[in-house]
Amino acid sequence: MSTVAKTVWFIESQFGRCPSLDDIAAACGTSRFHLSRSFRLATGLPVMAYARGRRLTEAYKALSSGAPGILAVALEAGYSSHEAFTRAFHDQFGATPEEVRRGRTVDTKLLVEPIRMDNATNITLKEPRLEKREAMTIAGLGSRFRLDETQNIPALWQKFQEFEGSLGEIPGLWYGVCGEWNDSREDFLYMAGVGVTRTDGLPPELTVYRFPAQTYLVFSHDRHISELHQTMDAIFGCYLPEHGYDAIRMGTYFELYDEKFNPVTGLGGLELWMPVAKDR
Repeated sequence: MSTVAKTVWFIESQFGRCPSLDDIAAACGTSRFHLSRSFRLATGLPVMAYARGRRLTEAYKALSSGAPGILAVALEAGYSSHEAFTRAFHDQFGATPEEVRRGRTVDTKLLVEPIRMDNATNITLKEPRLEKREAMTIAGLGSRFRLDETQNIPALWQKFQEFEGSLGEIPGLWYGVCGEWNDSREDFLYMAGVGVTRTDGLPPELTVYRFPAQTYLVFSHDRHISELHQTMDAIFGCYLPEHGYDAIRMGTYFELYDEKFNPVTGLGGLELWMPVAKDR
């Protein structure tokens, strides 16, 4: 079961509890960041916005069907007071619970219906290989991206093209470095780069990242680049926890592209190199 499917199941079964992002991540066996990333990419919604919207949508249905008391509906939705429930309800629908109970309707686009788990992101992974790799240095153009801004990453690669061929890089290989997750801002560092043997004289706009000698799990992604989030969900939501790897301690990983990848068509495949971290 994918991270998205696990998340939907957990939220749907915990309406009265108001679980936190940490609660949901723990139940799904992944980190806050990777939970947020997988869910937003697959559904277009932040995890907690979905959870809140689901609770309030069910509350709206109860009130519009003539629920006898607002406080009872608020408690069922996980709110401890009439005031907190009213504020959240109005923020979601632009109407108060009292108005809905008296017959006011809201725009149905504001309702958040349950995501069908059989439509949640899922993909069958090829078995990864374990590979030791010597220390390496990547030089490239880096920027921080929010989880809802990853569609801007291709533009970063285009900007980086103007530096290629002048860095003394190792030819035929390109690296997309992903790391420095920030849970509170839901953003991360992404760097489009190449392997280099020296860093003196690099343009000041470029970032340098050094990977130590370590062992990696290497996953392949053979589908279109736009479907990469499905592979990531399968890795972090299924493979790593099911095989005893600690997704929370995985740290910075990289995408490896070779000359088979076509940046115009998005086809040709890539590899995802994840530092090995076993549960302790």
